[in-house]
Amino acid sequence: MAGTRDLSRHYTRPDWVRRINAMGDSVGGAANLIPLDGDALVRTATASTGGLADFGDFDGDWRGRFDSLIVELEATGDLNALGRLMTRQELLRGLRTRLLLARARSERPEIAEETIAQPIVITGPPRSGTTILFELLALDPEARAPLAWEALHPLPFDGSSDEARRAMAECEQELWSDVQPEFASIHELRSDLPVECVTITLPGFSGGHWSMIANIPAWMPDYPATMDYHRAFLQTLQHGGPPPTWILKTPLYLVFIDLLFASYPDAWVVHTHRDPLKTEPSSLSTLATVRWERSDSAELPEAGTGLGDMMILLARRRAAGELPDRIVDSHFSDLMADPASAVEKLYGRMGRPFRGDHADAIRAYVAAKPKGKFGTHRYAPEEWGFDPGKLREKMRPYTDHYGVALEDTP
Repeated sequence: MAGTRDLSRHYTRPDWVRRINAMGDSVGGAANLIPLDGDALVRTATASTGGLADFGDFDGDWRGRFDSLIVELEATGDLNALGRLMTRQELLRGLRTRLLLARARSERPEIAEETIAQPIVITGPPRSGTTILFELLALDPEARAPLAWEALHPLPFDGSSDEARRAMAECEQELWSDVQPEFASIHELRSDLPVECVTITLPGFSGGHWSMIANIPAWMPDYPATMDYHRAFLQTLQHGGPPPTWILKTPLYLVFIDLLFASYPDAWVVHTHRDPLKTEPSSLSTLATVRWERSDSAELPEAGTGLGDMMILLARRRAAGELPDRIVDSHFSDLMADPASAVEKLYGRMGRPFRGDHADAIRAYVAAKPKGKFGTHRYAPEEWGFDPGKLREKMRPYTDHYGVALEDTP
């Protein structure tokens, strides 16, 4: 079962964060200082876009999801003042993005005819090399990954330039590490880096972003609607240019891999693997850090629940031939040993040419991004409630099936 963890022994809040949160205490609670009112947010979004009122019909009942999300954030999210500010901004930005997306598709109906062909989708347990692999595949001159600034602000408004949109995205992306400096050692957020699909689908008010940033167990994402919004977004972003090979990523695709293939039947899925004694404690500590950014009460799942069972089930389904033969495996140990060679092998399995300039770009990128650039992410299994021996034994069907290299514990 879930439990509240005292994370103050792990992290110390910067003084400026502590003082902003104290402002909420000073007025009888953060909700009095920063309200999350759905009707008011919708009115504000409409007014801030010059009266746009069409939020789009490309992903079903967005308003129902939006309203239920706010209800659950208020019921169990326990957001502090800064958490409410960050969340309010995301809700409002999501509304504005929907308005602009709907206007673009109304003005150019041909956007809806854009084909998303053979995307390469990276998924795997968190902390198994998905992010670095994402960044390396995005260097492919013949492919394209959505960048953070494009995901946050995909369309211009009020004559805004690309530079202005990048600047706004930079502020929002880098704020996460300002609020909690330890976050930078876990995941680097920059406006010019590829961004994963949970960020892309935020304005659909479904998907994985919302249940990641707050404890809202009664709110269940509508994954079909998530993929409908995902397609509409990619169609809009690629319109006007040659159709690219999209490089996409999120560990959450493990949860709805059948829907992923139903949405993009010709997708290639790159499944990353790493020792569960590394991925599971790291995943839990990452979730703790993200929720601690916005709440003084970090409610977390019990160690060892959910992720491991899903990985074992997926291994069995693949062995039984229940999934399309369009999944290739990437091992963390191979990727770290020789990144260019590991990517070349992946491309060979997908029947995709691996260019020399891509290999050169990978080597240069890795050399410029040394490990530990922002410190070390420490996550001893016992510290997060894991029994190393029991976890290793439980996950043996997974590690044996894929031949996953076992690593030393921290």
